[in-house]
Amino acid sequence: ITGGVNWLTDPKRQEQRHDIVEHSRALHNATTLCRSLLTKEQQTETAYFDAVRVMLVRLAQKGPISRHEINERISNLLNQSLHSKGVINLFDGHKLEFSLFDEAFLKELQKMKAKNLAVELLTKLLKEQLRKQGAHNVVQSDKFSNMLSMTLSNYLKGLLDNQTVIEELIKMAELMKQSEQEGNDLGLTPDEKAFYDALSKPEGVRAAYKDEDFIAMTKELTDMLNRNRTIDWNHKESARARMKVLVKRLLKKYKYPPENCEEALDIVMRQCDNWADNADNFTESSYPDINSTQYSAPSIPLYKEQEEDSPIFMAADSSGEE
Repeated sequence: ITGGVNWLTDPKRQEQRHDIVEHSRALHNATTLCRSLLTKEQQTETAYFDAVRVMLVRLAQKGPISRHEINERISNLLNQSLHSKGVINLFDGHKLEFSLFDEAFLKELQKMKAKNLAVELLTKLLKEQLRKQGAHNVVQSDKFSNMLSMTLSNYLKGLLDNQTVIEELIKMAELMKQSEQEGNDLGLTPDEKAFYDALSKPEGVRAAYKDEDFIAMTKELTDMLNRNRTIDWNHKESARARMKVLVKRLLKKYKYPPENCEEALDIVMRQCDNWADNADNFTESSYPDINSTQYSAPSIPLYKEQEEDSPIFMAADSSGEE
C-alpha cells in the first residue's frame, strides 16, 4: 500500500493520482452492489485500491495526522472488505509518532525508502504547523510560508529531487523549533514572541534598539492589549481604530519606529489585527479614555476556550467507503 501511494505521490503523476482516487471510488461503489459475487482475488484488489485512496485523500486533507490514525483507518477498511483481523503497520520498522519537533522521527523520514511519501508527510505536517502559526505570529508565518512555497515550487518543477526536498523541509522544521526556543530563552510567552518578532523584523529597526528595548516594548504592548481586551475590536471598526491609537501612543514613548522605518509600524499593526481576530468573545464595554494613561482591567477572560474543529475525515463507513 505504501509502495503504491509512494508511486502516485511523485510530482509527475498528479493527474494519475486524481484518476486513481476517482476510479477507485467508483469501483468501491460498484462492488458494494455485488460483493458476494466477487472472487477472493477481486475482493483483495478492490480493498487495495480502497486503502490507497484512503491514504491519498487523508494526506491531501487539512487537519492533523498521526501514524496511529492512518494504520487504524486502513486496518478497519481492510477488515470490513476482507474480514481480516488485527492492525497493520503501513510504516513497517517506523514506530515513532509523526512530529515535526521530534529529532528521532525526522531521522526516520530521512532513511525512509518511500521518498515521495516522506515528502508528502513532511509537507502536510509543515502546513498544519503553519496553519497554527498563522493564527498567532504573522512574521514567522510569512517567513516559513514563503520558504515552503519556494521549496515545493522547485520540487514540482523538477529542480530538486525528493531526497533534497526532504532535507530542506527538515531544515525548515528545525528553524521553526529554533524560533520557538528563542522565545523561551527571552522569557516571552507565545503572544509576546509574536509581537517581539513584529517589532524587531525590519533590519533598520533591529539595528536601532537593543534586545532589552524590544522586550520592554513587547511586554508593555501585550499587557496593554490584554488589559483592554473588552473592546469589541473584532467587529467594530471604531473600536479597532481607537485601539490602534493606544498602540501608536505607547510605541511613541519608545520613539518607535525610528526615522525612515515607518513601514515597521505596518507590521506591528498587522500583528495587532491578527491578535484581535483570534479573540472571539470580546464583550461590549466603554472605550478607554485615550487621553488617559490608566487602563481598566476587565474581570472576564479575553475569549472563552474554543475547541478546535475536529478534522473532517472521509472516514470509512459501515460499507468501507472513503
